[in-house]
Formats: sequence, C-alpha cells, structure tokens
Amino acid sequence: MLRESNLLIQAKIFADLLFLFLIILIIRFLFGEVSAILFSTSTFIIFSIHSACWLCSGRAFGLYSDLRMKPFSIEWVSFLKSFCIYVLSTSFILFQLYKHFSFHQKHFFLHCSLVFILLPVQKLVVRILFKRIRSSDKLLRKVLIVGAGQAGMDFYQNYVTNKYYGYQLTGFLDEEKQPALNGHYLGKTTDLERVIAKHEFDDIVVAMPMVSETQIENIISVGEREGKRVRIIPNYQRFGDGKMKVDSMGSLSIITLRSLPLDVVDNKIYKRVFDLLFSSCVIIFLFSWLFPIIAVIIKLTSKGPVLFKQQRWGLNNKVIICWKFRSMKACSKDVDEQGRYLQAYKNDPRITSIGRFLRKSNLDEMPQFFNVFTGSMSVVGPRPHPVPLNLESKDSVEKYLMRHWVKPGITGWAQVNGYRGETKAPSLMKKRVKYDLWYIENWTFWLDLQIIAQTLVNIVKGEKNAC
Repeated sequence: MLRESNLLIQAKIFADLLFLFLIILIIRFLFGEVSAILFSTSTFIIFSIHSACWLCSGRAFGLYSDLRMKPFSIEWVSFLKSFCIYVLSTSFILFQLYKHFSFHQKHFFLHCSLVFILLPVQKLVVRILFKRIRSSDKLLRKVLIVGAGQAGMDFYQNYVTNKYYGYQLTGFLDEEKQPALNGHYLGKTTDLERVIAKHEFDDIVVAMPMVSETQIENIISVGEREGKRVRIIPNYQRFGDGKMKVDSMGSLSIITLRSLPLDVVDNKIYKRVFDLLFSSCVIIFLFSWLFPIIAVIIKLTSKGPVLFKQQRWGLNNKVIICWKFRSMKACSKDVDEQGRYLQAYKNDPRITSIGRFLRKSNLDEMPQFFNVFTGSMSVVGPRPHPVPLNLESKDSVEKYLMRHWVKPGITGWAQVNGYRGETKAPSLMKKRVKYDLWYIENWTFWLDLQIIAQTLVNIVKGEKNAC
C-alpha cells in the first residue's frame, strides 16, 4: 500500500509538470517564434521556474499527500492555496528577477488562467480513472483480517470499504464471534489453515495486540507457507495518540510514535525563512526607533540596566539566553526562601511602573526578535520558561519536556488561547502544555499566521492574564 501511494504521488507530480510544460508550449506557440518553441533557452528557464514554484507550493499545502480517502473538495482547497502562492512566487521571479524576459503580463495572465482551469480538471480525471481502475474486480486483492478489535475494524472501514485501496473483504478471524461483522466471521485464529483451504484470498492483515506474539508468529508461518502475503498493523496507539511514522535504518525498521510536521526539512526551511524575514522587518522598521524611546523611559523610571537576560531552555532542552526589556526592579529575587522559582503575578511589587505597561502590551518581549534572527527562537512556538520553572515542571507535568521538540517562540498557541502569565496552579501548566503539544503536532504555516494575527488582536484589546 505504501509503494502504491508513492507511485500515485509520483504520477500526480509527473502529470502536473507535464501539463505545466504543455501550457508553456501553448503560450510560446501563440506569442513566440514557432521555430524556437521546443528547445529555446527561455522556454527551459521559464519551465524550470514554474516547476520549482509549483512543486514547492504543492508540497507546502499537502497537494501531494495521499488524498485517496479525502473528498475532492479537500484536494481542491489544497490546489487553491498552492495556486495562490505559485502565482505570487512566479510573478515575483519573472517580473522582478527576469525583467528582460520575453514573458509579458498578458502571457502570464493567460498562463495562470490555463493552470487554474486545466490542472483541477486533470486532477479530477486522474482521480476518477484511478478509482475505476482500482474498483475493477480483476485488480482487487482479497483480504482476510485477523483481529476484529478497534484496529481491525478501522482497517476494514477506512481501507477495505474504500475501493481506492484495491481491497475486497474475504472475512474476519477473531477469538470471539462479533455480531457487528455481519456474517463475515470465519472462525478463530487457530482455524487459519481451514479458512485458507476453504476461501480464496491474497493478503492476510494482522490487527491483533502485539502481546499475542506466539499467535502472530503462527499466523505468519501458516500464511507464508500457503503463499499468502502477511501485513501487520502495529498496535502502538496505546503509547501515544500522535501520528506514527515507519522509517528504515539499514536493515532495521524503526517506528516513530510521534511524527511532527516540523520534522520535514521543507517545513523547517519555510519556518526559518519566515522567521528571518519577519524578525528583520520588526528590527528594522519598529525596534530601531522604539528601542531608544523605551530605553530612555526605563532609565528615567528605575535604576538598573535596560535589558534583562535570563537562561531558558530552547530546542532539545539546550540552554539559550533570552533577552527582554527589564520590567522589574534590578534588585528583585527570582527564588523564595525555599528555593522555588518566583513567577510574576498580578500586582507584583517587583514590577516597575513602566514595566507593568511593557508586560501588558508585550513590548518587553521585543528584544527576543534578536533571538529569532540568530536562530535560538522562533516567532511562534511554545513560550520558553526559566530554568528553575522547567526543573519544577518536568517531573510534575506529564509530557512537559516534549514542548522542547521545536524552537520556543515569542508567542504561541497556548498564549493566544488565554494561557499566559502566572501558572501557580499545576492545572494551568498542564493546560499550557496541552496547547503547546497540539501546536507542535498540527503545525502549518497558516497556523503561525493565525497565531500572530490573534496576538496582535490581544495586544490591542488587552489580556486579563497578563501581569
């Protein structure tokens, strides 16, 4: 199934590039020199630019993921997002970097119109053709499912009833007869040899708890002796509800229980480029003139340095130096008599008059854009906590250190959902961690933009938990 999925994705990429090339040829044929259409340097360069922009846009918005189980509307939305970024990127490159190309605005408009019309039609046709091919009785693989528990029923409902995956059910084996199987129950696992002799099928899918190793070994032995292909659904969901991923390392297969979007190199690049551009704009157009004003006010209202630096934990629990505008009195203590970290709280006497405004407006965090620019932080991510607070929380809050699988951020999903400021009660820290982990597992570029927009809204209207 994985090999078939990869082949389908490669076919979709090939079809898209072929259509892009045909569209470029149509434009060149209508507006260019006919004799130089196929092999001119400009045609090759233009095709390369369009191909690179389309593939990057498509991959960024999941256009080349396995969408066989999803309705066409999902693919259509992914196409629209990809198309918008594709138009912006190609127009910038062609009209800014290659101003002297013989590729005029009317050519580009016609090109985009053809892409907008032809590519969705092509994708719909490919989807219909593939479904018809996979629905052919001659190509369907008959499958015996061993195990009628949650995993077995999920496989049946999602992959067997859906003809896109080319399976047809022969029946179920399970230790207990299940009424929900609607006559598809064929016996117990010990009846496998009898079932093989009586029924015709191609594959055996084992969906049993991994504790039943002896049973599984027997199923594999009997199945392969009779020439059946055995597939095993690993029952590791009990260890975590994240997205699992199977990788190969030499001859070993390794299962990653939580596969994160930011594990993908492309996504890391997108996020880092955005961080660089965004932090550069803030530093140049906002921080450059606002810094002297805030610095003077801090100096005039309290003694001590303008900036405050503090050790915090960043990516992979590595210590980073986090910079802020000083919002507390210079002599303030960080820990109490028992050695516990003193979080800032409402009406905290340690906070200066200007510091209270800076914290309410989030302006105290602005120096952290230098952390973003240098790469130790990101614009959006789980907020970094002081080292003593990390040490207190890592043993008392479940999955706490998983927050550090990505770079910390100036703002985050937990903060825009109201979980900022003091976390005196353990339940508040647990809620913050829950939101942080959701962000890590569901990251998209658009989610980052949403969080930034919501942060700006919260700054304007004020936040009750800010202190």
